[in-house]
Amino acid sequence: FQLQASGGGMVQPGGSLRLACAASGFAEDGSDIGWFRQAPEKERQELSCISSRDRTTYYTDSVKDRFTISLDNAKNTVYLQMNSLKPEDTAIYYCATLWPCEANGMGSTSYWGQGTLVTVSS
Repeated sequence: FQLQASGGGMVQPGGSLRLACAASGFAEDGSDIGWFRQAPEKERQELSCISSRDRTTYYTDSVKDRFTISLDNAKNTVYLQMNSLKPEDTAIYYCATLWPCEANGMGSTSYWGQGTLVTVSS
């Protein structure tokens, strides 16, 4: 099982980025997928997840209304559309498989992809 995160980069405040998490074996495994981030000298933060079964989504309050998670089963890829980015969104972003993803939170993680760096700066 492999996860490949991509799409990070540098963007000005107020800008947008779309991250992608390409998973092998995703559909067959039945796992849900989540996005996380870790800023320098800060703890890892849960951001969002999506259920592979019914597309239920979860967002932490700090990104709700700005970030959108989506799933393309045909491409085995989960996307995180990030809008209205702020300097405090600067971090390394990771995707991971987890179970379960529910509307009020996410469960335990299993496999992690390598991170992709997002820098929000003017």
